[in-house]
Amino acid sequence: MSAVTSIDIGRWPDVAVTPAAGGARLRAARTAVGYAARVAGVRVVTADGALGAAPGAPVLEVRRAREFFARIGRDGMIGFGEGFMSGAWTAPDLTGVLTAFAGRLTGLVPPPLQRLRRLTQPSMPAAEFADRAGARRNVSRHYDLSNELFALFLDPSMTYSSALFGPGDDLERAQLRKIDAVLDAAAVRPGARVLEIGTGWGALAVRAATERGAHVTTVTLSEEQAALARSRVQTAGVTDRVDVQVRDYRDVEGRYDAVVSVEMIEAVGERHWPQYFATLGRALAPGGRIGLQAITMPHEHLVATRHSWTWIHKYVFPGGLIPSERAIREHAWRDGGLSVLHRRSFGAHYAETLRQWRERFLAGADAVGALGFDPVFRRMWEFYLAYCEAGFRTGRLDVEQYTLGTGGVR
Repeated sequence: MSAVTSIDIGRWPDVAVTPAAGGARLRAARTAVGYAARVAGVRVVTADGALGAAPGAPVLEVRRAREFFARIGRDGMIGFGEGFMSGAWTAPDLTGVLTAFAGRLTGLVPPPLQRLRRLTQPSMPAAEFADRAGARRNVSRHYDLSNELFALFLDPSMTYSSALFGPGDDLERAQLRKIDAVLDAAAVRPGARVLEIGTGWGALAVRAATERGAHVTTVTLSEEQAALARSRVQTAGVTDRVDVQVRDYRDVEGRYDAVVSVEMIEAVGERHWPQYFATLGRALAPGGRIGLQAITMPHEHLVATRHSWTWIHKYVFPGGLIPSERAIREHAWRDGGLSVLHRRSFGAHYAETLRQWRERFLAGADAVGALGFDPVFRRMWEFYLAYCEAGFRTGRLDVEQYTLGTGGVR
């Protein structure tokens, strides 16, 4: 990705302006970066030398040292990401650098000390809480960017969640395999009444109707997604079996034989998990099943970071929180009367999905620019995809499919 040469201060105020920093703060940041690089096995190269690991390690190239250290000294990981957005640093193998940091640094801080992050990291702004108004704003900021943007790096099914790869699968086939697995988890059969919470661009709803003969009600808060999903439903000839609604999940009515929700819980926010699972339980008809796909993190990491406001929140996914497997089980049971009947984990498949998305995005950089997205946005999106891939490659993040129902045990 090319370097940023000019930055729109109106659009990117915290990227366009370099933080003021005195000599003591710069020296402290340089010491911290050197220590982190040594532990992670990363070589940080500046104009006046190298820090961290020996030659042969993944390389982080610092182009503007004062800015780089000032950003980290003031804003930590948010500043680290903003430094990549501004072009203060780069890396020939960005995913390699981020994977090295993600894989080795977290373990240095014992869980009791990780819980002290709340004292040093900013908290989520109230405007990003996912109540009804906040949820609409949060969804619009990401999913309403441009359908054409997402089409540039997603597969033809326009599926924006982890694929499930089988031998010889390309990305599209792996995405359809994932969709089929979710429909299987929810036991979707011909004639079934299906509720989907989180439409995306309609791939699952269309497949449930065309391949399973189901009748689908699917809800989203994204006007852009809803418009394209309706068009795809019409193209598939299933307008009589798929109803795309712009509606908050909390306002869903009726009961369904099957409920599916793919990577939507991450946007709900912890304070609204009880409402989310209560909605699932209320919507499920007796004997029905729920197919839920969720990104997860270890529970101790959830406890340590649940109140933090991070670079991902600020620039990519406002208002969200990734749950843990324990949190899903507990809230499903307490708030929805639901048990986990089956669970599968396939985090490595998400790492591969993200790798392919990132390669497609970078290959389409000129087309992204033609849509009106400037170099800062393009570097932001590159960092986001690589950052997430690193999380799955190191096991700090996982993705799981659950079958939930009212039978079985907690």
